[in-house]
Amino acid sequence: MSSSLDKIKAPVAREMDEFEHKFRASMKTRVLLLDKIMNYIVKRKGKQMRPMFVFLSAGTCGTINESTFRGASLIELVHTASLVHDDVVDNSNYRRGFFSVNALWKNKIAVLVGDFLLTRGLFLALEHKDYDLLSICTDAVKEMSEGELMQMEKARRLDITEDIYYEIIRQKTASLIASCCSIGASSVGSSKEQVEKMKLFGQKVGMAFQIKDDLFDFGDEEIGKPLGIDIKEKKMTLPLIYALSKASWLEKRRIIGIVKNESEKPKKVQEVISFVKNSGGIEYAKKAMDRYYQEALSLLSEFPESVYRNSLRELVQFTIERRN
Repeated sequence: MSSSLDKIKAPVAREMDEFEHKFRASMKTRVLLLDKIMNYIVKRKGKQMRPMFVFLSAGTCGTINESTFRGASLIELVHTASLVHDDVVDNSNYRRGFFSVNALWKNKIAVLVGDFLLTRGLFLALEHKDYDLLSICTDAVKEMSEGELMQMEKARRLDITEDIYYEIIRQKTASLIASCCSIGASSVGSSKEQVEKMKLFGQKVGMAFQIKDDLFDFGDEEIGKPLGIDIKEKKMTLPLIYALSKASWLEKRRIIGIVKNESEKPKKVQEVISFVKNSGGIEYAKKAMDRYYQEALSLLSEFPESVYRNSLRELVQFTIERRN
């Protein structure tokens, strides 16, 4: 897994290493407790997909420069802030096998740490007058919060349509990848049209990525995510939405009843999974994922051929064809 990622990363490997040092430096603080927490956060970082999207998009559109590094840091700071806050909201004690900040240091500290990261990002952009990057990033934060709130509002009723589902995932998931790509493009002085095209490319990738995540819930792959976790959390995913739209009124009522009231019972969750599989929900979602995937690749092909563009294409393939 990581070797293929290393190959994809190759054109920007030097920049990614340099970014790592710059990012650590941007999180330094004189408050001992805060510094300790920042070190902990840096230590538990994942595959570094977001900075990779920023640098490869920048390379595809122009010449990577100091502004690109700041853009990548901005996205990372803001995204990390949102994760720290998410863990508080979800009352979650773990993230990627590590304890969450709120599990180790209590909610109040976690909220303040999230605020610190957010303002650190904003300050970094203002300090260097990166107003374009700031605008892209704050737009993503707004979208992510709205998407999360819309999901909470609709989830209670469980009567969400496919259109609303797409709207939620566009805001919640796709807006982040879209902002990575448009920040990359903007940081190298691309035209408004190019930045917009890169944003749309990232958005399509994000949509395909989220539908892929939905499919994991039905156990079509051997993966790290536990089976039926979305059903347990009463999250409406595309395969389930489609299956319900094809069901009779009675069947629909029965399945929604299980999701609402019995999603703690493994046997009942299995019942919902079987219902979705038998209704063609899996095939339907795979087709939708593939549609977004192909649209993303076709947008990317409009950019000039380069090692960066090739890697970006491979990164998209990696994210969509991944098994966990």
